[in-house]
Amino acid sequence: MHEFIESTIKLLVDNPDEVKVNIVETEDRIVYELTVGEGDFGMVIGKKGRNISALRTLVFAVNAKEGGKKARLDIID
Repeated sequence: MHEFIESTIKLLVDNPDEVKVNIVETEDRIVYELTVGEGDFGMVIGKKGRNISALRTLVFAVNAKEGGKKARLDIID
């Protein structure tokens, strides 16, 4: 999942070298914390939040299919 998020976001942004995904795992949840470079925040969010909404849906669905913990994707400023 980490590789999927990272590779997808790198295709969206202007500075792919600055994309970082940190994983924070608790008892019942996995949180993927996404950090992008200066000026790339809007590209990840997309128009009316469509890009980030679609990515969050995919992360949640893939993780649910694998039978794992609940997953969440957060963008860190």
